[in-house]
Amino acid sequence: MKIAFVVSEFNSEVTAPMEQRARRHAESLGVEVARVVLVPGVYDMAPVVKALLQRKEIDGVVMIGAVIKGDTNHDELIAHAIADAGIRLSIEFDKPVGLAITGPGMTGGQAVARIDNAKNGVEAVVRVARALKEIRG
Repeated sequence: MKIAFVVSEFNSEVTAPMEQRARRHAESLGVEVARVVLVPGVYDMAPVVKALLQRKEIDGVVMIGAVIKGDTNHDELIAHAIADAGIRLSIEFDKPVGLAITGPGMTGGQAVARIDNAKNGVEAVVRVARALKEIRG
């Protein structure tokens, strides 16, 4: 199985270690991370996720990012928008898209405490991809 990561460069002090944890988890599951694409921010992920899902050799995509609370509710808008885009792309391409994006509503300290959660997105993509393969025969 081959998966891809789309990683937000915004909040890289959090997202870079998230990517490392996600990569280690994929390796522990015997899954190849075939592509890693960096994007400026979480909101910028959707077209890259779509392009990766179009590739025959990619079985699923994990979106990795951290949406930290600022002075406004902008974090909520961003998090909801990308979650919606991820599920829509998953359904459109019939491949799993994992949400390894922490937030909204969290502080920088909470984001650091949740770095290990990136492995949950990998776990979801791998388990759903295997389930789809089993159903399809």
